[in-house]
Order: sequence, then structure tokens, then C-alpha cells
Amino acid sequence: MTRARSPRRQFLLSGIAMAATLGATASGHAIAQGSYPNKPIRLVVPFAAGGSTDLSARLVAEFAGRELGQTIVVDNKGGAGGSIGMEQVARSAPDGYTIGMATVSTHGSNPAVYPKLGYDPIKDFAPVTNVVAIPSVFAVHPSVPAKTMQEFIALAKANPGKYTFASPGAGSLGHVNIENFMMLAKIDLLHVPYKGAGLALNDAVAGQVNAITDNLSSTLPHVKSGRLRALAVLGATRSSQLPNVPTYSELGFKDMGDGGWFGIVAPAGTPPAIVDKLNAAIHKAMQNSEFKRKVEESGGTLVPTTPDQFKAQIQQAMARYARVAKAANIKLD
Repeated sequence: MTRARSPRRQFLLSGIAMAATLGATASGHAIAQGSYPNKPIRLVVPFAAGGSTDLSARLVAEFAGRELGQTIVVDNKGGAGGSIGMEQVARSAPDGYTIGMATVSTHGSNPAVYPKLGYDPIKDFAPVTNVVAIPSVFAVHPSVPAKTMQEFIALAKANPGKYTFASPGAGSLGHVNIENFMMLAKIDLLHVPYKGAGLALNDAVAGQVNAITDNLSSTLPHVKSGRLRALAVLGATRSSQLPNVPTYSELGFKDMGDGGWFGIVAPAGTPPAIVDKLNAAIHKAMQNSEFKRKVEESGGTLVPTTPDQFKAQIQQAMARYARVAKAANIKLD
């Protein structure tokens, strides 16, 4: 025969269960805010070492790691325009120990040109903060008889399909950006895709192709030496290193956007307390004078944001490049 529990005993048991639940919740909250991080953090860079994305990531790793009191290990996972590395981040445990360096390629142009992309740039990530904005430069070989962008547009309109432009590959950010420019300026250039930005830039400098758009940090030495002529900067403002070169916006092409950026994302489901702790540490790191100096030397600008602000920037990039990819019929398997 089973003895019925007294109301008092039932009340005590319920109280014990509730206390245990509250204790577990408080403990989890404490772990998220207090002990995190208690082991090294992996920062996935979806491109090869040595580029602008890698430089920004290593600054975050060094200086934010100090703020967090833990090592941040940079892990370069290049391939497919950054898609391979970003997919790894998306599939990682949402515990704050794997984060990624998102770019306007991985979270803007790639979703527009890869219909079978292995991740959703919004649903699969928790934005932490944007970090660095890096302008790109539209430059031509000195053999092109145009000293300004207005002159180049006039030449291109008078000679449809004659002038060539190099890109790091079909569907790359460099390709999509110039497709956008061609539509806005109503000109027709011939696309010459390469297997990487380095090869494209080398041939532009050699005069094998007429024009190229590339990161300021990569293009600047060739512009200063006179081997390339800069006609426009894709950025929110003029570059301090090229003060006489106008932005696309100044030239009347506001729909080109504000250029490239590199920010930090975590896997979707990462606790807000961890996202906030990462955000605070990275923002504190960005105030370091050495961090600022190295970003400025690369031609970049610091752009700290809240997670929600960064999410809005990602959505704006996605919308812009989706429009361009559809209009130019750019789709890659």
C-alpha cells in the first residue's frame, strides 16, 4: 500500500526542487559571466595568412586576449571566398570558445552569389562587434588615358567592352563591386578573373589588364610608386593616405556602399553574457594606441559597434549584393 504524502512534505519537496533549479540557473549565469574564458579561444580567419583580414584578426587576438586574460589563437581556414572557415564557425559549439572574423565577403557578397552556401549569415551567427573598416581602391594602369573617374567613365562609354578589369575570381567581392559600379555608371568593362588577389594585382601593375579594385593596403604602394593610378575609394570617407582621391559617394555612386569591414561573430546560441564580455574586451582593446596605430598604417578605420548595430550592417551588405548578383546574373555552384 502506498502512503500519500502530507501537504507539508509535498511543499518541502517542491521548495527543494525549485531551489535546485534556481541554483543551477544562477550557476550557469555565473559561469557565463564570471569564469569565462577559462581556456584558450579559437578565432577562425576564413582567409589565408598575411592579408588584411588576417592582420585585423591578429590585432584582436593579441589585444583582446590581454583584456580577457586568456590566449586567443588565430586559425586560418581559407577557401571558397571565406565560406569554408565561416561554415566551421557556424557549426561550432556556442560556448564562446570558437569565434570568427566575418567580412563583407562572407556575410555580404557570398550569400548573394553562392546559392548552396553552407551557412546562413543571419540565423547561424551571433554578431559581437564590427572592428575595422578597410576601404578599397579602383585603380587603372598609367597607360589608360584617364586622370579622373569621370574621364574613365567617358572612355568606357565610348569604347564598350574594350577596357578590362581584374578580380580575384568570379563571384569575388572585387568582381561584384565592379559589376555594381558598371550598372550604376552604365558602362561595359570586360571581366578577367584570376585565382587570387595577388595574381590579379600583379597583372594590373604590369598592364596586362586596365583596371582593378583591391584593398587600400595592397594597392597603396603601387599607387605611390606611380605604377597604378587611383581614381576612386570605396569607403565612408576619403582615405588620409589618398586625400586627393574621391569616394564613390562623392562621385555620385552612393549605392556602392561604404567599403569592406572585418568584424567578430560567434555561433548562434552563444549566451548574451559571453557576447557582451567579448564585445567589451574587444572595444577596450581597440582603445590601445598600438592597436590604433597598426590599423591606421593598414589604411583602416576603427568601427566599434553593438551586436545589434553589427547585425544591421550585415543585413545592409546582404541586401546590396543580392541586388547586384541578381541584376548581373552572378551565381556560383
